[in-house]
Amino acid sequence: MASRKAKISRKTNETEITLALDLDGSGKAKVATGVGFLDHLLTALAHHARFDLTLACRGDLEVDDHHSAEDCALALGAALDKALGDRKGITRFGHAYAPLDEALARAVVDLSGRPCAVVDLGLSRFDINGLACENIAHVVRSLATAARATVHLDVLRGDNDHHRAEAAFKALALALRQAVARGGGAGVPSTKGVL
Repeated sequence: MASRKAKISRKTNETEITLALDLDGSGKAKVATGVGFLDHLLTALAHHARFDLTLACRGDLEVDDHHSAEDCALALGAALDKALGDRKGITRFGHAYAPLDEALARAVVDLSGRPCAVVDLGLSRFDINGLACENIAHVVRSLATAARATVHLDVLRGDNDHHRAEAAFKALALALRQAVARGGGAGVPSTKGVL
């Protein structure tokens, strides 16, 4: 079986990121973005998707968390796209529900090659441990764009914003685990012949 790994280095005037991803890992994650709750969400994503992920980011947190959150998501999405290669043999589609106490989230993923994200998390706080709640949905959109994936992510219920956000990332992880799985035959899973 071909290796499905990718390394990404991204350097801008706002962030410097190094990332290594293995789609066929065991869920080991070492994430250091400088933003505590972003680390927590990306670690949960890697763990439940069973991706091995190493991500280090030095960002302009003196400005705010936006650039670090966005660029980490773009780097992760680019690594996912690169690791998938021509996408031959993948299942392509994935869907999952994930609860976290009173919160319930739903994710549906299509590794279609067409970036689109519809995200409704229903968060009401300004931030969670340094990560602006508006940036949590932005992370998902940026990830979908760079991964060339369609992602629908909703939180169906929940009172606690930490639970809502974490349930969403766990659902996304489970859907991605299904979608990247080998099991789609030898060819590209599309009537077009390409993804």
